[in-house]
Amino acid sequence: MAGSAQTYHQIAQAIEYFTCFQSAQPSLSELAQHVGLSDYHFQRLFSEWVGVSPKKFLQYLTKEKAKQRLHTSTLLDTALDVGLSGAGRLHDLMLSCEGVTPGEYKNWGAGLKIYYGLHDSPFGGCLLAQTDRGVCKCAFYDNEPQAASLIQELYDEWPNAAIERADEKTAALRALVFPDRGQAHVSGEVPRLHLLLKGSKFQLKVWEALLSVPEGELVSYQQMAIGIGEANATRAVASAVARNSLGYLIPCHRVIRSSGEFNQYRWGALRKMAMIGWEASSRGLE
Repeated sequence: MAGSAQTYHQIAQAIEYFTCFQSAQPSLSELAQHVGLSDYHFQRLFSEWVGVSPKKFLQYLTKEKAKQRLHTSTLLDTALDVGLSGAGRLHDLMLSCEGVTPGEYKNWGAGLKIYYGLHDSPFGGCLLAQTDRGVCKCAFYDNEPQAASLIQELYDEWPNAAIERADEKTAALRALVFPDRGQAHVSGEVPRLHLLLKGSKFQLKVWEALLSVPEGELVSYQQMAIGIGEANATRAVASAVARNSLGYLIPCHRVIRSSGEFNQYRWGALRKMAMIGWEASSRGLE
């Protein structure tokens, strides 16, 4: 994996080092040395990847900063009032979604045609899968064995569907989900992206609520539970978040512990931190 995926791995190394030695506030030189680059090249790499300095980016990943954002961010119920077509959609896409029918759920995708592809992304390797009715999977990997595991996972999730690898078909989807940094939609027409979800009624409720958390914002599992009217279901919410198969598109990375901890993520805690820092820096949050 070359290009942006290779850059991501170097950024992830820097995030890991910063996380381990956060209290010591490692300098630019220390971070650069850890990833095997000169100060100049590391600074340039970071700026090209995220648009801000390493120091600024890493500030977004401190527990103190995260807790502050939890307390000052837009309340989830307010975001829910906006609806799925409101402001803050990922990359200005108009996202909509639907769940599979009970019959389709029971039949495990019989009659459904799924195309998938493996692509480079700002957060490492990415498997994207789509049907005529919408995107059904977005998952991340760091190496070939992990990619193979995700492909098998796709077959396990839709065992009766007709599944075919077609990178050329999913390349356009990749361009929509991960456009070049700073790319604007100049045609005046906002791209639309439809998601096809497979889960229980409760899981669908949680995933749809996640779509209303604005880019760059953070919400706790408890706030999520309260926001969907299930104040005593924090654990169930956490379980639904963990079962999300549309990473980044359904932004489960925006959910953290109320303590400010960036806890485990289905595709790696470092990747979750990279996504949070990426979004915060793109909005210039203070």
